Amino acid sequence: MVSPLCFGTMSFGGIADEAMSKAMFNRCRDKGINFFDCANVYEKGRSEEILGKLIADCRDEVIITSKVYFKTGPDVNAGGSSRYHIVRAIEASLQRLRTDYIDLYFIHRFDEKTPIEETLHILDDLVRQGKVLYLGASNFAAWQVAKALGISSKMGWSRFECIQPMYNLVKRQAEVEILPMAASEKIGVISYSPLGGGLLSGKYLLQKPEVGRLLDNKMYQVRYGAEWMQEVVLNFNNLAREAGINPATLAVLWVAAHPAITAPIIGARNPDQLRQSLDALDHELTPELYQRLSDLTPAPPPATDRNEEKTDFNYGLR
Repeated sequence: MVSPLCFGTMSFGGIADEAMSKAMFNRCRDKGINFFDCANVYEKGRSEEILGKLIADCRDEVIITSKVYFKTGPDVNAGGSSRYHIVRAIEASLQRLRTDYIDLYFIHRFDEKTPIEETLHILDDLVRQGKVLYLGASNFAAWQVAKALGISSKMGWSRFECIQPMYNLVKRQAEVEILPMAASEKIGVISYSPLGGGLLSGKYLLQKPEVGRLLDNKMYQVRYGAEWMQEVVLNFNNLAREAGINPATLAVLWVAAHPAITAPIIGARNPDQLRQSLDALDHELTPELYQRLSDLTPAPPPATDRNEEKTDFNYGLR
């Protein structure tokens, strides 16, 4: 059982120092959050170290995640999803987190260079050893998850029980196959970036901050730099003002309203930012407002690309 929101700790040890990280962690706990997402590459392991300290006196009350795949050092084998790398990465994560087990262990990205069978086999070994309780996949395509599920079922191995895709009002690709697949296979979904890297908060369009991901991070600039998104942000903020709800709160509410979403992952650089996302716990999104928000961006085409099937102009109802 997990809280309706998951707190992402990517800021720990970076834009949030240890004291700020502790303040945000305690604020989450005060609001009933028991779910904390992390990864071995966040701030080169520092995020895991800080999270490990913070959960020391409540380990049995929280659900924590970590991830493996991206390079953790200069060595050619210090990355990927091979058995060689994973057996080393899990031990390092456990040490930094100061725990004997990780509740939910993700492959951070699909590894084209390693047979998925090798990855799934070592993950199953970790479950059998008690070092990991459940398995997950982050940034996988639906077919990659489905392939892994089939192999795990055939071999009698522990399967992916949770996925972590990107999902927000301007990034809706997950609606095509990822979220329907998760619902069909009864897989949990903790989606990330509900605010679009802060874009949907309106601060880049209206407030012009001095710092922020979209200002100093090229990856986020590429991800959320399309011109059409600016008009969406303006219209979205106007709707938020009309509804009397903070835009950041509303962005989280919209993601959480999808029936396949288990818990959106929220993040923050300070308690004030965090409060805006946590406020989603105190609001409900009406079906009417949900639809008005959804209409701000085009729904992605169906997986078959037969968009006429959503209208009366097709071969008939199935």
